[in-house]
Amino acid sequence: MGFLSIKDASYGYKREETVVNHVSWSIPQGEFHCLVGRSGCGKTTLLKVAAGLLQPTSGSIFIKDHRVPEPSADVGFVFQSPNLLEWLSVIDNILLPISIKLNPRVQDKTYAMDLLDLVGLAEFYNRHPRELSGGQQSRVAIARALITQPEVLLLDEPFAAIDAITRAELQDDLLQLCSWRKTTVLFVTHDITEAVYLADRVAVMDKGRLKHSLEVNFERPREKNLRYSSHFNQLCLLVRQAMDEEA
Repeated sequence: MGFLSIKDASYGYKREETVVNHVSWSIPQGEFHCLVGRSGCGKTTLLKVAAGLLQPTSGSIFIKDHRVPEPSADVGFVFQSPNLLEWLSVIDNILLPISIKLNPRVQDKTYAMDLLDLVGLAEFYNRHPRELSGGQQSRVAIARALITQPEVLLLDEPFAAIDAITRAELQDDLLQLCSWRKTTVLFVTHDITEAVYLADRVAVMDKGRLKHSLEVNFERPREKNLRYSSHFNQLCLLVRQAMDEEA
């Protein structure tokens, strides 16, 4: 059993066909896995099931051999939209998961500033979301997901609306943050090159099932020029062929 284990999980919305169909997947501690697939294949639903936001209609989710019955501080979740609260400052947005339950301690505020420094936004700690660019808001959302120091981080296409150059920078920031804390990651994306650049393993989902899985054996930390290598492009082609095969 991996650090995060999805065991024969299914989920179906009321009066609709099954969206996630008997999926099993295991992620070792500290590894970064990506899930790709066409729109409507069940990627986001599977991610929500893994987070405990939705309970599987059958099967189970485990973190460190413990069943996941509901959302917890051990699991950080980053949605496609940053969803920052406009009336709160950047630092208060990051501290929000802690503030909901108790008053942030000095060490919580210090850690929030450390996270801001790591994503290059320490000088913006007192600004409000409307004063930030889209890429900066995404960085804040990632820092917010990490404030509880979760052991598992789940991300649902967090960079989908970001321009290509900023997106590449955010990918490197995310890899650095996850490497720093040895966080176990499941990242959903529709971008094949993003998946291959980030992941230790890429899986292809189609019609609620995992159909293909590909190991990505590039060394870490990832080199920026990796995206232009022939081996990288070959792996991207293999993932694309797997997706086309299912289509």
